[in-house]
Amino acid sequence: MSAPDWVERQLRRRGVVDQRVLEAMAKVPRELFVPEPVRSHAYDDAALAIGYDQTISQPYVVACVCEALALTGDERVLDVGTGSGYQAAVLAELAAEVVSIERVPELAARAREALTAAGYAQVEVLVGDGSAGVPERAPFAAIAVGAAARRPPPSLLEQLEPGGRLVLPVGRFRQRLVLIERTPEGFAASALADVRFVPLVEGVR
Repeated sequence: MSAPDWVERQLRRRGVVDQRVLEAMAKVPRELFVPEPVRSHAYDDAALAIGYDQTISQPYVVACVCEALALTGDERVLDVGTGSGYQAAVLAELAAEVVSIERVPELAARAREALTAAGYAQVEVLVGDGSAGVPERAPFAAIAVGAAARRPPPSLLEQLEPGGRLVLPVGRFRQRLVLIERTPEGFAASALADVRFVPLVEGVR
């Protein structure tokens, strides 16, 4: 299935309307972020295992996260849970600067290689506790979290700039993708969709 076909079937027909997001999803070569044994399934509408009990999210979920962040192109974005590096690559098409943090060193190294091969060497991939964010690079206009937390980590909320947006899955067995906006009155949350993510783990191995 060609990129325009899968973008139309999996994203646009399911309600993703942000043209910048659709173009970014069509441009990023997802197969470069998928392990060789399952590369033929790179564009399936499904999450795929990438090792170390982690997955690459299905394309529709990545698109939903990116659309909810409402990026315009000049933002600094934090990607929590680098995993394969795929979401960081899509974010790099949508924002000016992407900092990504991964707790598993082997995955971080693999993601750096994939990002470089795909043409996104400018994405900075760090190893550390994603729930703590990257305070030395804060504030961020947007934060995307690729693992489910019981509640939004306070450290990530603190690293949002005024007007910033944080998207993360909340819950354990029943998870909801949640958008949190930093407003003058405080943090405002809204639910986006039912999802299923691996749990957010605090601390580095």
